[in-house]
This record gives sequence, C-alpha cells and structure tokens, in this order.
Amino acid sequence: MNIIVDYGLGNLGSVIRGFARVGIETKISRDLDEIKNADSLILPGVGAFRDAINSLNDLELVQPIKDFVKSGKHMIGICLGMQLLYEKSYEHGEYEGLGLIEGDINFLDVDLKVPHMGWNNLKFEKDDEILKYINEDSYVYFVHSYFANSSNKELIAFAEYEKKIPGIVRKDNIYGLQFHPEKSGEVGENILKAYKELIVR
Repeated sequence: MNIIVDYGLGNLGSVIRGFARVGIETKISRDLDEIKNADSLILPGVGAFRDAINSLNDLELVQPIKDFVKSGKHMIGICLGMQLLYEKSYEHGEYEGLGLIEGDINFLDVDLKVPHMGWNNLKFEKDDEILKYINEDSYVYFVHSYFANSSNKELIAFAEYEKKIPGIVRKDNIYGLQFHPEKSGEVGENILKAYKELIVR
C-alpha cells in the first residue's frame, strides 16, 4: 500500500484522486506501522512550513519518515511536502525541516506576482525516469510563495519565474515536486504514471 502521510495539512482528497487516476492505490494514514510497511510514501501539503513541521513533530512522524527513506523505498513530496524535505525554511521564522535534501526554503522575492500561481512550463536540467512520459516545456500547475534553494545535483526540472524555480528534484529514492501533479492534467498524470513504474518494480 502507498501511504499518504496525514499530518493535518493538505488537500488529501485531490491527492488520492490524482494517484488513483493512474492506478496507484493509496491510503491516508498517520499510523506508524502502516508508514513503516508502506510500499511508498507520499508527503502532501498546503499551507505554512512552520505548521507542517510542528505537526509532524507533534505526531512523532519525523523519525519514522526518515527511517522509511533509509529503507530505500520511494517517497515523493508534493508542494509544501517537497519543501519539508529540505534542511531549513525561512517562512515566518526559521524552522528545521526533515533534512533529507541539502538546502533551504526561501521567500520568492521577485518583481512578478507572488504567490507564483498558475500554469508554468518545465525546463529539463537532466534526464530522469520521472520525465519519461512528458516533453520539455510541458505545463504544470504551481501555487507557492517560497521555493527551494539547493544545489543543481538534485535538480531534475525547473520553471522560470524571474528566478530558476526547482520544479522536480531527486535525491536517490526521494522525489520532490513543487507543483501539484494532481492538478496538472495529462502532464501531471504522466509524471505519476512514471512514478508508478518506479514503485512497482
């Protein structure tokens, strides 16, 4: 079973439906045994980093998530869920993240409208299995005011919004998507289709 980590933030219904459209069966759970024994983990999220990491700590989910990643099974973070993968965020203060990917989360300080909300196209930084069913310049749906500042070694694809915005990152068995694949139409479905092939091997 693929577990959507329930820590109280995120539009979990739309995430379930998005994964279901490509045949990935999911379950919403915060049960430690179910997280430990999951086939893959999905870390969703909508809202503030501070609230999210505090909730993960209060529910004692941080270490189980880290232990799961060490098992080598796949995990994917979506939107705020991607940002939680990093070491630190400066959203409304300074907060420690999960520390699974090096780098931090900073305010999107641009002259364009913030939040970065709506459709934007992805540029490919390097080849990866997650991209196998989409073309460069495919459009996906973003909603965020903060972005990941990290090294290019994890960067798979990015969007341009005055700055280079990491759209897809990967470190070993961990993926992060800054956009919402469940709201990104056929392109989002094709990304999740590629993810499905990774987790059913």
